[in-house]
Amino acid sequence: MTSSRGPEDSRVWMTVGERRFAITLDDNAAARAFAAQLPLTLDMSELNGNEKYAELRDALPATASRPGTIRRGDLMLYGTNTVVVFYETFDSSYAYTRLGRVDDPADLPQTLGRRGVRVVFSENGRRGPSA
Repeated sequence: MTSSRGPEDSRVWMTVGERRFAITLDDNAAARAFAAQLPLTLDMSELNGNEKYAELRDALPATASRPGTIRRGDLMLYGTNTVVVFYETFDSSYAYTRLGRVDDPADLPQTLGRRGVRVVFSENGRRGPSA
């Protein structure tokens, strides 16, 4: 089964300060529901030296599975309303719904840092409204 979405349809942007990252969304209900909420500004908290997370106002449709290995750049949904950006690769027994992946995640650790950070998710790479 082929997707009717083109590459531009599945691309969104994550902006941290002046640094912008392209994200390719998965073709699933959760990713489509996430994209429908954009633009979205989230104050993301640090966890475990490998991820940033934030609660969404509205729940997304979850189809969680255990990926085993989380990769730097994975954008996941934990539960039904917690968005997680992973900036390190590690093994995990937790279950997530995959939303997408940062296309070039090499600079994520330096850009996201080890503290909370404000992240803007948008369809065109421009800053969204402040939260």
